[in-house]
Amino acid sequence: MTSVFSAIQNKAPTPSTAAPLLGTVAHTLTAMRGVWHDHVEVYDLAGRPLTEDLLAGSPGSAPFDNLVYIDFDGERWIQTNVTFRGRPLSAKTFSGRLVDGVLQFDSLGPEAPRHVGTGAGPGTLFLNAYQVTDSWTRYLEPDVVTLLSPNERTRVTLLYRDGKAVRTLRAHGTRLAPSAHKRLDWDPRGADGEVHERPMVTNAYQGQQ
Repeated sequence: MTSVFSAIQNKAPTPSTAAPLLGTVAHTLTAMRGVWHDHVEVYDLAGRPLTEDLLAGSPGSAPFDNLVYIDFDGERWIQTNVTFRGRPLSAKTFSGRLVDGVLQFDSLGPEAPRHVGTGAGPGTLFLNAYQVTDSWTRYLEPDVVTLLSPNERTRVTLLYRDGKAVRTLRAHGTRLAPSAHKRLDWDPRGADGEVHERPMVTNAYQGQQ
């Protein structure tokens, strides 16, 4: 997978010229290419910090830190989150394709609704299920990702379980590198090897068998 993206140029199109043609989703994905450090904090519904995130799709302690590798070649998007502090090492990869200006996620797992990335103007992505399905009563976690500057971003989510809101999450990201074509030297997986893993599959949407 690394070789597919090794030739991606690092210069993002400007909103004035690219956004009318490609839409703001393409522009924002291009602007987010590279490697990021996300510091992730979890809160209850009143905004009080939580030390455990037991109901998440990937449960664990909080706060924690991820390396986030983002590739986008104008059509194909792939992102890998590597946990390096606060939780055991893990790597989760997500992928998708731009279709008619909207990011269409590859399947996230059994009974998962189709997920999309939609635009809210340059610099903001809304990631959520495209259709209301029965699985919403089991698991739903819409994300809003916003570029605050070329090298700073936030991600805010609200988690629903059993049809009820149960907690919020806020990640603050700082760009570490403009390209994600190789692992960072201090990547906990080691400096050598493919950047991206096999796309993640979750059973969080699946009903009882």
